[in-house]
Amino acid sequence: MTISISALDSLVDTLVSSDVVTDPDIMAGYRQDWARDPDAGTPLAVVRARSTEDIQAVMRWATEHSVPVVPRGAGSGLSGGATAVDGGLVLSTELMREITVDPVTRTAVVQPGLLNVEVKAAAAEHGLWYPPDPSSFEMCSIGGNAATNAGGLCCVKYGVTTDYILGLQVVLADGTAMHLGGARLKDSAGLSLTKLFVGSEGVLGIITEITLRLIPAQPPASTVVASFASLRGATDAILAITRTMRPAMLEFMDKASIHAVEDAMKMGLDRNAEAMLIARSDSPGAHRTEEIEIIAAACRDSGADDVFVTDDPDEGEAFAAARRFAIPAVERTGSLLLEDVGVPLPTLADLVEGIAEISKAQDVVVAVIAHAGDGNTHPLIVFDPEDPDMERRAHQAFGDIMTLAISLGGTITGEHGVGRLKKAWLPDQVGPDVMDLTRRIKHALDPAGILNPGAVL
Repeated sequence: MTISISALDSLVDTLVSSDVVTDPDIMAGYRQDWARDPDAGTPLAVVRARSTEDIQAVMRWATEHSVPVVPRGAGSGLSGGATAVDGGLVLSTELMREITVDPVTRTAVVQPGLLNVEVKAAAAEHGLWYPPDPSSFEMCSIGGNAATNAGGLCCVKYGVTTDYILGLQVVLADGTAMHLGGARLKDSAGLSLTKLFVGSEGVLGIITEITLRLIPAQPPASTVVASFASLRGATDAILAITRTMRPAMLEFMDKASIHAVEDAMKMGLDRNAEAMLIARSDSPGAHRTEEIEIIAAACRDSGADDVFVTDDPDEGEAFAAARRFAIPAVERTGSLLLEDVGVPLPTLADLVEGIAEISKAQDVVVAVIAHAGDGNTHPLIVFDPEDPDMERRAHQAFGDIMTLAISLGGTITGEHGVGRLKKAWLPDQVGPDVMDLTRRIKHALDPAGILNPGAVL
């Protein structure tokens, strides 16, 4: 269906304060998220919404004219979930940036355009903390976090985004706005519809407001950094640690990611190591000392070549920053295909070693970083886009890694979402009955199929 200029003008006339952008040069920046999907389309327009009411107007117009709508947050997604489609609208929530913090109920009501780091800062003003912390927390939006159920470095102990969402306001495909949940710590009335929309990647509705649970500020932390001569030694240490406790952080870096980060940051990381673990404890007083001793002993007993312990928060944060910088550092070495496959912890070693075998078989570099305490790995497949055969082998490795994760009882995505880049493997993980139920739910809420078409399903 071709949309006339007058029809698009009618959309502009219905909006109170939102921007409608049709300049091709500006729209070009909204065609892809950080996954850089090569099949991204050219949108009819980009709408930069400022209110729930305007999003309702957009969806009513889109339903009337059968125009697809792709919701977009900060564009930091890694699975192509915000890839534009030809002739559709990109509906950006980047300008929706209001927040209200209630220190009495320890909640915050947040619009989706705020960055994760801004939510943390607003909570900190009241001595509170919003824990989920993706590596991209300084650039990813809270709305995008909710849409993908994002995780992060501290989630091994504190949980992921869904654990902190008490309520949502959601606009459906027909423009209906619904309030789900609210600032109640306990609420079992009706079906758990709030949870249905968390992680739904914009295929069921558009999140326009989020009620978040906050907790007291994180205590001071101590950090352990351990280097290993083998991948198996590092994964043995991970299992030994998690068998005994839940650290506040337990991160993994392999040799390729260590080298990339050291090349960029020059902070003295051990280039001879096959793997490195960064672990933290933030338990109070003597418990923190006890947990740090447990972590350090587990690393030594698993063959660590070097174990470094620090109580200095700045020193510890420097190592966490190194881990957070791993993806940009590896990206400096070539184009990337990014994954976030996860497995049950007992099979983590099989996954990491299997990825190394796939890397060798396909003759491409696959740097691996991981939220190790969750069993959630991020294989980063490096290739030269000017080399067609290498690009083909990289894509083969991409699929082989997801197939491996599924075979180990794992998942094709722990926190980035299925998007468009991983949807071909979703049926292999969840099976035909779950896929059928997912389609039925999608059809019930979006019968015309205009919300983020091509994502997930």
